[in-house]
Amino acid sequence: MARPRSFDHDHVLHAAERQFRAAGYNGTSVDDISAATGLGRGSLYATFDGKHGVLLQAMAGYFARLGQGAPRALAGPDEGALERLHGYLLRAVHGVPLAADVPPASDRTAATCFAAKMALEIGASDPEVQRLANDCFSVVRTAVAECVRAAQRNGDIDPDADPDDLAYLLLTVIRGSDVVGAYGHSPARLTSIAESAFAMLPRPRHP
Repeated sequence: MARPRSFDHDHVLHAAERQFRAAGYNGTSVDDISAATGLGRGSLYATFDGKHGVLLQAMAGYFARLGQGAPRALAGPDEGALERLHGYLLRAVHGVPLAADVPPASDRTAATCFAAKMALEIGASDPEVQRLANDCFSVVRTAVAECVRAAQRNGDIDPDADPDDLAYLLLTVIRGSDVVGAYGHSPARLTSIAESAFAMLPRPRHP
C-alpha cells in the first residue's frame, strides 16, 4: 500500500510558484524548490517528476485560481458593468489578487502574472507552458469581454465596438503595467495608466 502524502500539496505549489516568480524557471534548481517547499528531492521527483512537473502543476493551480477570480470580479448586472471594469483595471495594474486565498503582492515580482512570466521566459520552447499560459490569458479575456458586453447592453460602451478587441486592449495595458512597475515607477503612475486606458473605452455616439 502506498504511503499517504505527509505534506500539503497546495502549500508546496504556492511555495514553488513564489520561487519561480523570484528567480525564473532557468534560475531555479531542484534544490531551490526543495529549500522553498521543505520537500526533499526524492519526494519532488516522486510526486511531480522533477522541476518541470512542479512548474506545470503550479501553473495549473494558478489557472484554477484565475478561472474563479476573474469571472467573479467581473460578473454581475449590466448596470454596474462599467464600474466593475474600472475597478478590475485599477486592481489589476497594481497586482491585487482576485482569489481570496492569495495575499496582496508586496513587490512587483509577486504582482506580475505568473503565467505571462513563464511564457515570456520559456513559452517559445515549451509547448505545455505556452498552452497553460494561453489558457490563463483566455479565461481572463473572456471575462473582460463579457463585462464589456454587459456595459454595452447598459448603454455605457459603444455597441458597435468589438468586445474582444477591447478585452485584448485592456489586458495588453495590464500586462504592460507589469513591465512599467518592474522598472520602479510609482503606484500613482500605474493608476494613471489604468485611468487613461479606461478613458479610451469608446462611449456611445449621441446624435
